Amino acid sequence: MHAMENELTPLSPLAIRVLGVLIEKELSTPEYYPMTLNALTNGCNQKSNRDPVMALQESEVQEGLDELYHQKLAGHASVAGSRSLKYRHAVAEHWGLGQKERAALACLLLRGPQTIGEIKGRTSRMAEFEDLDDTADTLRSLRDHEPSLLVQLPVQPGKKEARMAHVLSGAVDVEELEASAAPAPPPKSALREELEDLKARFDALEEEFRTFRSQFE
Repeated sequence: MHAMENELTPLSPLAIRVLGVLIEKELSTPEYYPMTLNALTNGCNQKSNRDPVMALQESEVQEGLDELYHQKLAGHASVAGSRSLKYRHAVAEHWGLGQKERAALACLLLRGPQTIGEIKGRTSRMAEFEDLDDTADTLRSLRDHEPSLLVQLPVQPGKKEARMAHVLSGAVDVEELEASAAPAPPPKSALREELEDLKARFDALEEEFRTFRSQFE
């Protein structure tokens, strides 16, 4: 256990997005993980499975990586045969989080506060939760972790279910969160989400091919 594990240093929105993408890609597309800076930037700027949608430059993603490196939450990775510098997260080692815990945390980092049902449905490519009880148990584990990594928010007016939120950016200001909440966008079709996911995979494959080709130039 690390001496500082019982304390959390608030992370910037840049670092939150970068960490979420690193965890997501580790679990959903392990063949493209660890990630180059270019692939990581593409992942940060995805339009699907992201709230808010961002348009980051590689220099900004590097700032997020540097912040995570300083907090021992990410680092460089040595990959045999690769000439490009690659990056990985260190959440499993630093906090001792299992696959389901990492999946749930990544979902909150990338999409903001969500209900138990939303988390279960949106982590299907990262981990397999048996049911809502299994999901709830995982979220309780994150809440009771030392340090605590998430908090349950008060039920919103007119809603039936409480939402969970990560606390890696610091304590959650519920009033500010509710005031800034935008109306939910219309749900995307399954086909559109699949196409956006395929595009992200293609971008990662294209980056791997460029790296491979550069070895012979």
